[in-house]
Amino acid sequence: MASQAALKLVGKDDGDKQRALEAAIARLADTVPPPPVVGSAQDLADKAASARYVALEDSDRWLLATSHAELRPPLALQHFDCALGVRLGSAETPTLDRLMARVFHDANSVAERVKARQARPRPVGDDPRRRACQVVNAAARQGASYPSGSAAVGMAYGEAFVALEPDRAEAVRRIGHQIGVSRLICAMHYPTDVAVGEEIGRAVVVEVVQTPAFKADAAAARAE
Repeated sequence: MASQAALKLVGKDDGDKQRALEAAIARLADTVPPPPVVGSAQDLADKAASARYVALEDSDRWLLATSHAELRPPLALQHFDCALGVRLGSAETPTLDRLMARVFHDANSVAERVKARQARPRPVGDDPRRRACQVVNAAARQGASYPSGSAAVGMAYGEAFVALEPDRAEAVRRIGHQIGVSRLICAMHYPTDVAVGEEIGRAVVVEVVQTPAFKADAAAARAE
């Protein structure tokens, strides 16, 4: 789905690099297809699948989904503690935090660009009676559901951790995916929104790991 448009920071100064990055994010966003048409088979399948997640309300998995709603580093990185065999947050990790903040920004920026042109309602917007596993105001209920920026970020974190700790690839990818599943349980996104968000996250990191900034920070981030 997503293009391999390079998110490489090239240029003589930070301004050039920033402009190159913004252009690459725009190109990647342009490769994302539109959401399912309202009333189409895919749209109806999404809504039927979403309705089944109501059964998980107030379960242990619902509580985990509530925790996964926190996606900004450094706190969000702790979702990967068990998969990595570490306790992130027990010590200062400034390089890792900086690296993952860039990953967050790039993945979320692509998703937000697509959302700006694709106004698919969220499950909690389509059904005002639907509970969310987090506090949502009226504006959040009416926000755009497609694609899932949270799924994009969760998967991007997972893929970035794979680049840092390839021996933990299966475990960290599982957590990255479960962050997307949590958005289904929270009734904030439909399955197609999450699937496309995950594709965005993977595509962004394929390119991000090639940037000089990522390469420069990788060794220190591993050590932290």
